[in-house]
Amino acid sequence: MNASRHSYRYYELVMAAFVTVLLCANLIGPAKTCVVTLPLLGSALVFGAGNIFFPISYIFGDILTEVYGYARARKVIWAGFGALLFATLMAWLVLHLPVNPAEPYNAVLQPALETVFGSTTRVVFASLAAFWVGDFVNSYVLARMKVWTTGRFLWSRTIGSTVVGQGIDSLIFYPLAFGNTWDSTTLWRVVAFNWLFKVSVEIFMTPLTYLIVGWLKRRENVDHFDRDTKFTPFSLAD
Repeated sequence: MNASRHSYRYYELVMAAFVTVLLCANLIGPAKTCVVTLPLLGSALVFGAGNIFFPISYIFGDILTEVYGYARARKVIWAGFGALLFATLMAWLVLHLPVNPAEPYNAVLQPALETVFGSTTRVVFASLAAFWVGDFVNSYVLARMKVWTTGRFLWSRTIGSTVVGQGIDSLIFYPLAFGNTWDSTTLWRVVAFNWLFKVSVEIFMTPLTYLIVGWLKRRENVDHFDRDTKFTPFSLAD
C-alpha cells in the first residue's frame, strides 16, 4: 500500500514528537554528565544526561519509516536537521549579542548561557553530521529490511537498523568532537558504551514500538513498503 496516496491524521504529530525529542536531547542533556553507582558491582557509571532521551528519536524514526515509508521519514529527518541548525545559529547569536550592563542579573546569566549553550564549533559540526548520517542510515536499513522480511519480524528491523544507525552515529560524533582531546582508550570506551546503551533502549522499548506501529497502521490504513523508492537523501519527494 503506497503511503503517498493517503491523507494522514497523525504524521505531523509524529514529526513534531521526533523534532521535540531531538532538540531537547541536544540542547538540554549534553551540558550535564551524571554518575550512577551500580548496585552489587560497586562500579561507577558515567554518562551524558542527553543519552537517556536521544535514543527515543530513533524510535520515532523507526515508526515513521515502518508506517509511512522512507520518503516520508526523509522529510522528518530534514526537518530535524533544520531545527538543530536553527537552534545552533540562534544560540550563537544570543550568546554574542552585547550584554546590557545596566541589568545586574546579566552578569550571572551570560556565563550560565555560555556554559549550557556555548558548544564549540567542532562539537556542533560533529553533532549535526552524526545525526544526519545516522538517521538516514537507520531509515534506509529499516526500509530495506522490511522488504526483505516481507513485513514480518518488526523487532528484527527496528533493532537491526538501530544497531547500524546508532553505531555510525557514535563512530562519527565522538571521534569528530573529541578526537585528539580525549585519551584514545577513553574515547573508544565511550563510543562502545553509548552504542550499547542506545541499542538497549531500543530493545527495551520494542513492545511499545509494536503497539504504536500497529495502532498507526490501523488508524491511518497504511503499511508502506519501499519497493520502488529512490533512496537518495537529497530529495523531499514522496
